[in-house]
Amino acid sequence: MKIHPTAIIDPKAELHESVEVGPFCIIEKDVKIGEGTIIESHVKILTGTRIGKFNKISSGGSFGGLPQDLAFKPETKTYLEIGDHNHFRENVIFHRGTVEGKATVIGNHNYLMGNVHIAHDVIVGDHNIMVQNTMLAGHVVIGDKVFISGSVGVHQFVRVADYAMLAGLTKVVKDVPPYATVDGHPGLVVSLNVVGMKRAGISADVRLAIKRVYKTIYHSGLNTKQALVELKKDQNPAPEVQKVIEFFETSKRGVVDHKFVSGGSDEE
Repeated sequence: MKIHPTAIIDPKAELHESVEVGPFCIIEKDVKIGEGTIIESHVKILTGTRIGKFNKISSGGSFGGLPQDLAFKPETKTYLEIGDHNHFRENVIFHRGTVEGKATVIGNHNYLMGNVHIAHDVIVGDHNIMVQNTMLAGHVVIGDKVFISGSVGVHQFVRVADYAMLAGLTKVVKDVPPYATVDGHPGLVVSLNVVGMKRAGISADVRLAIKRVYKTIYHSGLNTKQALVELKKDQNPAPEVQKVIEFFETSKRGVVDHKFVSGGSDEE
């Protein structure tokens, strides 16, 4: 194990023999860090944090701190759980959960840039990118392959679905549906995330079907419930289309509205 002599590591922390820890890091008890993880300088990893394999942590981060919740009792045993192959850049701040025995969870293969804040009880999926100063409030759920641009703020309890894209400086107060691009204050759907869908290998026919689903929901003159009834008349929808329908059906906060863009093509 390659540990800088200035690092302070509690003897009750569990680090794989291949872990590297840089200067002036602090690692508390009841921490577990998996194979191949590299921790640069001035990082704090606090009690209840679980970090998987082959993660890279840049300088200045704080992992597993107490939730910023006035009702939280510090003696409550909660966790921060991080998967494998993530890259966390400088000065990120991740807090542990608030419910006894539960965790804030970050999945695998995520790239989070400097100063990203992930609050208590957040769940982040896999293969997501979050740009500088992204802020996720408590209980937010992020799907897979989401792209969040710089200085985006996401309200507590919001869900952001797979392949969504949030433009820089966006204020997100309602759920963001799959494959959508959201921008504004508050955030509105302005287009589909066509680039993300193409990279995912979603065919032109399916992209067009998704576009038509959103036209039915937002521009048919029907309310959301009526639009979903109409869409469910298709007995054999593409899985991607079904994902959109199910997201609207299960939203508790309501889904972001659409900013109509005239003159657009079917792939906007």
